[in-house]
Formats: sequence, C-alpha cells, structure tokens
Amino acid sequence: MMIRPSRTWRDGVAEEARELAAGTLEPGQACMAILFPEALLAATDAVLGDFEADVRALAEPSDQQVMAVVERVVLALNAVNESFDHAAYETDERERLCEYIDQVLAHSGIDVPALTARQGIDRYAITDEWRDW
Repeated sequence: MMIRPSRTWRDGVAEEARELAAGTLEPGQACMAILFPEALLAATDAVLGDFEADVRALAEPSDQQVMAVVERVVLALNAVNESFDHAAYETDERERLCEYIDQVLAHSGIDVPALTARQGIDRYAITDEWRDW
C-alpha cells in the first residue's frame, strides 16, 4: 500500500503533539508542526491527489502522456514549495516525494525503468527536468 508522504508527515505532527501533551517531549525539542504546517500538508495532499487521478485516467498511456503527468505534478509541487518561501521540501521530503511519484506510476502498471530508459534518463531522475524543490 502506498502512503502519501504528506500522510507520514501529518502522522509525525500528531505523534509529536501527543508527546508534548504527555510531557515526554520538551517544547523546545518539537519541530514537526513548524516543518509541516497544516497548510503545507493540505496543499501537498491536493497536488498528490490530482496526480493520482491523472495517472488513473491514463489508459494505455504513451511515454509522452506519462511524462506530461509527471511534469504537471512536479510543477504543482514547485508552486507549493514556492508558496512556502522555497523551504517546504528539504532533502528527505524531496526523496519521499520522488519515491511516491515512482511508486504511483509503477503501481498503475507503468514500467518506470523502461520509460526512463527510453527517455535517456536514470529512473530516479524522472522529476529532475522540472523540479525546483
């Protein structure tokens, strides 16, 4: 089962809140709610939801159609990142988002290694052409 990165981040925020409430975490050590405000999580969820719908809508897709869907999700995530002063997605978050994009494509039956080979890029560089985050 694929779990959206934003779901993982939201769960982390909730866990940290429980620890703060229980007194097992000092307020000065808490950072999840700062790193992942609800507005960021909601915006990321919306983008990923649109991406998932776009991938589901592909019936026997061409490479061009798949790459267009990847471009759209990356540009939408760029916009989210920009709206958070270009600081929404750090290294770990970027890796999780890229992995999620790959997983959604693969889960839908797209042979990502073959697709990227035909594009002349590494499998894990599928987002690089458009990614600012």
